[in-house]
Amino acid sequence: MRVVAGKWGGRTIRAPRGTSVRPTTDRVREAVFAILGDDVKGSVVLDLFAGTGAMAIESLSRGAARAVLVESSPAALNALRANLAALEAEGAVCLPLDYREAVRRLSAKGRTFDLVFLDPPYGEGLVGRSAEMLSRAGILAPGAVVVAERASRDPAETLPAEWRERADRRYGDTRITLYDIPDPRGQAPPGGQKQEKR
Repeated sequence: MRVVAGKWGGRTIRAPRGTSVRPTTDRVREAVFAILGDDVKGSVVLDLFAGTGAMAIESLSRGAARAVLVESSPAALNALRANLAALEAEGAVCLPLDYREAVRRLSAKGRTFDLVFLDPPYGEGLVGRSAEMLSRAGILAPGAVVVAERASRDPAETLPAEWRERADRRYGDTRITLYDIPDPRGQAPPGGQKQEKR
């Protein structure tokens, strides 16, 4: 697995052995970042189920300002930390916490994020649960973008009603949905002018 593009393009990303982590493939990452476009540059990123850190690393490679990577699995944490160290990834902070505790702590500190990746274990309903928690916690910046990954076969989950779907794509067993979070000040989010479905 490699970083697709940006300053670290072509660099290797390590993944732990076994099936405890399911890294987002190069093809899917390339497609996601093509949709995100300029939304990545200068953004503050939260990777809530970081695994190897591939999504946050790809963001930093493409010009994101900072990233917080949340992961509770010891095996994944070892690979994640090794990846960040190998790339000398300044601006990346790793939180070895359960996603719920991480969101609570970030909220308590008043942190906000422009770009959030939700890629929890498939089939456990965690996209809907984590999305609702994010919405209540107040850590989504005005006009933020959330990228959710789940299995194509997973049943539909209830997400916050105010989130606006920008794109919904399927790549084999993987379904990627991007959501624009409305700016309460009434300004349209970047890239949120039209929705795409395929």
